[in-house]
Amino acid sequence: MAFALGTGLAFAIIYVLVAKTIRERTDAWLSGEAEVLAQVSANTPKDHLYNRIVGEVAELATRELPDERNAQGQRLNSVFFLAEHLDGTESPLWVGPGSDDVFVKAIQGASVGRTPRSIGVEGWPTSFRVVARPVGMSGQLIYLGLSDRGDRYVLHILTRRFLLLWGATALMGFLISYMSARRTLLRVDNITEAVARIGSEDLSGRLPESASRDEISRLAETFNLMLDRIQSSVNQLRSVTDAVAHDLRSPVTSIRGTLESALSNGPNDNWRDSVGEAIEHLDRLLNVLNTTLDLAEAEAGALHLDRRPIDLTALVEQFINLYQPAMHDRHHEFVADIDPHVVIDADWSLLSRMVSNLFENELTHLPPNCRVHIRLRLQNESAELVIDDTGPGFPPEITGRAFERFVKGMKSPGHGLGLAFVDAVAKAHGGVVKISDRAGGGAVITVSLPASVLQPA
Repeated sequence: MAFALGTGLAFAIIYVLVAKTIRERTDAWLSGEAEVLAQVSANTPKDHLYNRIVGEVAELATRELPDERNAQGQRLNSVFFLAEHLDGTESPLWVGPGSDDVFVKAIQGASVGRTPRSIGVEGWPTSFRVVARPVGMSGQLIYLGLSDRGDRYVLHILTRRFLLLWGATALMGFLISYMSARRTLLRVDNITEAVARIGSEDLSGRLPESASRDEISRLAETFNLMLDRIQSSVNQLRSVTDAVAHDLRSPVTSIRGTLESALSNGPNDNWRDSVGEAIEHLDRLLNVLNTTLDLAEAEAGALHLDRRPIDLTALVEQFINLYQPAMHDRHHEFVADIDPHVVIDADWSLLSRMVSNLFENELTHLPPNCRVHIRLRLQNESAELVIDDTGPGFPPEITGRAFERFVKGMKSPGHGLGLAFVDAVAKAHGGVVKISDRAGGGAVITVSLPASVLQPA
């Protein structure tokens, strides 16, 4: 419909322009020939040959137009010439079709001047375009007129042919639009049916993709990529849920057994030890839950950071002093090589938990009589914290997955959240964590965090 209306509007504009051009051409011919006839009339002697000469010149002027005829062979270009005296002393000179009476009557009632204008003549189906010119100072006027029949016939032919062309074009456009829309809607229906078949229990279904690179194909491809991400997230959620359920089952069972033991022992002083042990298990359970939630927020990009300048040197030294006795009890050699006043913009709470996890990891997984080397330096606008030890190193089965949640070695007593939390906190601060094997045996953990722009002198 829009195409048909637009095409019709375009033809209407073309029709107006063509009609205007034809009218201007007719008016130019009338004005030019009227000037010529006026000059001939003025220069011809007023004798008995005057009417004959002027009449023949007017007859020649009418023959300059092309011999346009309609389908029935009728001549379309009807031209007349009228010369009359204003005082009416002489009879008018007439060259044209039929009698001059109806033409004189029409001209007198229309006030024809030097500008061509259209007048209606009794007995003629179409109007005449007429112009007047004075003949010198003789008091004589000449009129030259041309019928609009030929122009209207040309416009009629133009309109009829356009309507045929417009009808064929509109029909073709309708068919093309219908087939294109039908083809597109069939593909949309296929996509709708495929989406309806995809349920929350089975995300393996995918939308059909075609070889053409149009909008529907790109939509299907984008939707399939979204389904891939959703399926990956759901699978990860299921694995995390299973791992959390598995890891929480043991401490909950232990807490329940401890409390039942305290109840069964009756009123004695041993219940205090049982309750204390249960509280310790609850603290561990709460720590696992908090760490799991923080990891989920970090992976979703929703971990809130309260950034402020933190002296990382003082924080690391604080944890060295805190863990020094425990390391000494396990006969570990603790060596610190720390640059003074290394400042970073970070969240103090998360950074403290990250450093605590690193030290707790060393304390938990190292066998006795190991050497732990702590290094902190400012290098390439980054604060680099390196912890290397002489222990057994990372197990081969977790080397490439050490930063994933609930991934731990076969003999690890932890929950597999320590390094995952360290990696999440480092990424949230724009840093990075790397692990590697130490030459000669052992493991190396390197944490790089962006340093503060304003470092102390």
